[in-house]
Amino acid sequence: MTDWDFPRGVGSVALLAGFAEELGVPGERVLRGTGIDAATARDPLGQVEAHQELAVVRNLLAASGDDPAELGLRAGQRYHATSYGIWGYAVISSGTVRDAVEVALRYVELTFVFCVPELRGDGDLAQLCCHDEAVPSDVRPFLLARDMAAIFTLIRELLGTPLPARAVRLRLPEPADPAPFAEVFGTVPEFGCASSGVVFPRELLDRRMPQANEHTAALCEQQCGQLLARRRERTGVARVVRDRLLAPGGLRSGMAEVAAGLGMTERTLRRKLAAEGTSFRALADEVREAFAEELLATGALSVEQIAYRLGYAEASSFIHAFRRWKGTSPRAARS
Repeated sequence: MTDWDFPRGVGSVALLAGFAEELGVPGERVLRGTGIDAATARDPLGQVEAHQELAVVRNLLAASGDDPAELGLRAGQRYHATSYGIWGYAVISSGTVRDAVEVALRYVELTFVFCVPELRGDGDLAQLCCHDEAVPSDVRPFLLARDMAAIFTLIRELLGTPLPARAVRLRLPEPADPAPFAEVFGTVPEFGCASSGVVFPRELLDRRMPQANEHTAALCEQQCGQLLARRRERTGVARVVRDRLLAPGGLRSGMAEVAAGLGMTERTLRRKLAAEGTSFRALADEVREAFAEELLATGALSVEQIAYRLGYAEASSFIHAFRRWKGTSPRAARS
């Protein structure tokens, strides 16, 4: 965690770049020096390292000149349920609020948080704590306020009503004007606390989710587990190749092109991947399968459009590959 060298979706970076534009700061400016180009930020299939998002935050803070905590508060309200891909759908379709919180925390690595949440119970009250101890101090106020605001935004969208907070505690100095915080949290927070979190009635955890669907929840959680496992398991050369394939246009690159980019021959690359128990084709299929699952779940693109994004010349080739992966067609899986 302290090196923030794990992968995550590019969606948060895209949101921050768009937020910068609203502030009058060119999106390209906040991407400068991060290793993320504009094409990657726009690519729904793109992935970045967590430390790259931290660099984006630093650029945003330097360019805006606004109070970091208040800026984070405003940014956090842009993180809607649909911003999180398959994780968001797993949460939305959960049976109860408790189920939703549990699946959210189980797969929290698929989100964009830096202040890691933890659920605690105490009698008739429950508390969702946000741990910011590992977050670099220069970006901590922004990210704590952002992540807290994102939690309130997500719960309001999922339940259709604001979170009935009994107390909101922030490990932040009290601002000159706490009104923006009170507007987002529904109550004036307690500032200068030893830890951060929100306290709410424990009975809320038993409330039925408005869009609960047992089948969809099980399917989405399964996909979350598979996606998380793939993100965790790749190291060494396999991880580098996987990152190349995740880059914009990466799935259209052949083994020779990737090998040349890594300064080695195809034979050497093949040997190194074999030593790590995989192959170039297996990695390409792994990336395509993960992207296919996520894009099908969102319902935003047709099968033909997904096939094109995954580098297939024809939809029929994608359909054939998907049947090999899942034993069913993309349309049946979406249904």
